[in-house]
Amino acid sequence: MATILVVDDELGIRDLLSEILNDEGHTVELAENAAQARAVRAQMRPDLVLLDIWMPDTDGVTLLKEWASTGLLSMPVIMMSGHATIDTAVEATRIGASAFLEKPITLQKLLKAVDQGLNKSAERAAVAMVTAAVSGTSFTSELTVEEAMTGGTLPEPVMDVGPQPHQSFNLDGPLREARDEFEKAYFEYHLARESGSMTRVAEKTGLERTHLYRKLKQLGVDLARSKRSAL
Repeated sequence: MATILVVDDELGIRDLLSEILNDEGHTVELAENAAQARAVRAQMRPDLVLLDIWMPDTDGVTLLKEWASTGLLSMPVIMMSGHATIDTAVEATRIGASAFLEKPITLQKLLKAVDQGLNKSAERAAVAMVTAAVSGTSFTSELTVEEAMTGGTLPEPVMDVGPQPHQSFNLDGPLREARDEFEKAYFEYHLARESGSMTRVAEKTGLERTHLYRKLKQLGVDLARSKRSAL
């Protein structure tokens, strides 16, 4: 499941989208304007953003440009509007938006756009991981789940912790299952490495403790087992 940021100045729209996406198993973060969206983006790396175009402080297209120009557009962004012109939609797509939804948004179109955005993101991540493996790049760097899922750029390598147990994933199954397997293995690795310390794991993965707990619960990670294996 994914972490999705919904940015819209209308409370009713935020509540509706949050309810639908939560029912689909996603974790939803909310922002009512561009300022709040910037704060959430600085604090975490959402897997996908639903961004309204017309907002009181800064419009969605301007925020999209800002993220693109500063290297923060590492996740799919789906633009939303009930009043935008075709030119606006074309401009947003040119800047880097993955899709455009016209309000009122139907359930079918919303879920289809979200699934397509997340699937494209995961495909880019898979290509990046294969490319790095072929070129001999090590993945022992502190790569967050969100960066891995969105094909983000790896930071400078850190000290190699030595050989790790081989982890295989079922690449013949549905994408969501493979994604969940990867995320679960990722968090179990860091829990074992940090002796089960949620504070240190939160720091390492770039997630808030509350979000980390929700993510571990969704993935079915056994915290007690992780602590025992670290002993």
